[in-house]
Amino acid sequence: MSEVVKLYEHPKYKKVYVVELDDGSAKLATINLAPGKRVYGERLFKWQGVEYREWNPYRSKLAAALIKGISELPLQESHRVLYLGAATGTTASHVSDIVGSKGAVYGVEFAPRVMREFVVVAEDRPNIVPILADARMPHKYRFIVNVVDGIYADVAQPEQAGLVADNAQLFLRDGGWLLLAIKARSIDVTAEPSEIYKREMETLKNRGFEIVDVVHLEPFDRDHAMVYARYKRK
Repeated sequence: MSEVVKLYEHPKYKKVYVVELDDGSAKLATINLAPGKRVYGERLFKWQGVEYREWNPYRSKLAAALIKGISELPLQESHRVLYLGAATGTTASHVSDIVGSKGAVYGVEFAPRVMREFVVVAEDRPNIVPILADARMPHKYRFIVNVVDGIYADVAQPEQAGLVADNAQLFLRDGGWLLLAIKARSIDVTAEPSEIYKREMETLKNRGFEIVDVVHLEPFDRDHAMVYARYKRK
């Protein structure tokens, strides 16, 4: 097992840490909000009395976006986040680590079987609110979700940008952020990924978003891009 030789906060992204190991490798990590608990078999590191969780870019598109150098991580401590497409909670758990006990992660997931695993993750993390619902119908969870600072979306739906904009209209504060993982093949298997990205970003612009940055997630995720945008209420 590799030993930690150095651990420090990432120079560009707050609340994200770099773990340097004695085998010469470096890993991203977050401080574990639920010490002793793993979510997806990730490694745990102890450094100066604090426990950190490895953040695997092959398992988390957000970690991949950070390694690919996205211009900023808008997610901050104490933020309230609407997470669309929470799945089993891999990335949501790292978002939970970053926002901390004063923040909140409203995790929307449509599949009951997947939700069962997500609920187990949420049991150890009081800042996660699991919501079994269809992200295409945000009015159905309007009574659960408060105004949020940001939206993280990773949904395999043909109208990803439109779905996100509908949720933003209900929940996202003016100036709030969006991180959208666009899955080109989920939208149109016949079109070129670059054309799909442009089309989805055009939808976002027409619905009040300003695109700040876009990074492609290869080699971690094929035909995926992460879009970072800011919301301006009309």
